[in-house]
Amino acid sequence: MSNSLRDQLLGLGFKDAPKPAARPKPDARKPQAGPGGKPAHAGKPAHHGRQAQPGRPQSRAQHPTHQKKMSREDIDLAKAYAIRAQKEKDERIEAERLKQEEARLRREAKAKLEAFVKDKALNAADAEHVRHFEYGGKIKRVHVTAEQLKALNAGELGVVQMNGRYLLVDSATLAEAEAIFAQAVALKVDPDAPAQDDPYADPMYQVPDDLVW
Repeated sequence: MSNSLRDQLLGLGFKDAPKPAARPKPDARKPQAGPGGKPAHAGKPAHHGRQAQPGRPQSRAQHPTHQKKMSREDIDLAKAYAIRAQKEKDERIEAERLKQEEARLRREAKAKLEAFVKDKALNAADAEHVRHFEYGGKIKRVHVTAEQLKALNAGELGVVQMNGRYLLVDSATLAEAEAIFAQAVALKVDPDAPAQDDPYADPMYQVPDDLVW
């Protein structure tokens, strides 16, 4: 449009078209807007230094499942200890079982012997002699008559211990009692044995009843 035409239009009351507004320059200090009008880094917190992520260990040393691998020698040694411990346990169990079995057999044998020697004791109420003998590591005694003393020293009689009492029995009963429960045989004389094997058979050991040993 020439200047004359422009002047004519201005004279008629027309105004110049407004100039477009200049676009401001972006501020480098402000974050640039991303899609949707949001800042490109909106919603992302600033990270200062290295931070551990959730669910992940900070280091290998802090990992609970991180263990030193066992060597072959360590594994073999552990197996050997386990085998030995099991063997010792089995031995203790077996020893206890045998102990209980022995106690059971002992109780049964004593009960059988007690029933067997019932009414077979020959102890005399008027016995005037004392026959000493060793039993269980201690010196024991039984009262006998003169005839019983001779028979006892000749091996024709014997002594059985039953419930703390010492019963005088004949040789046949003594043999049967020994077969049932040998530990109950308190005195069994072998007439052919040397005298030193049974020193208490000597008459010098026949002491009065009122003498306390």
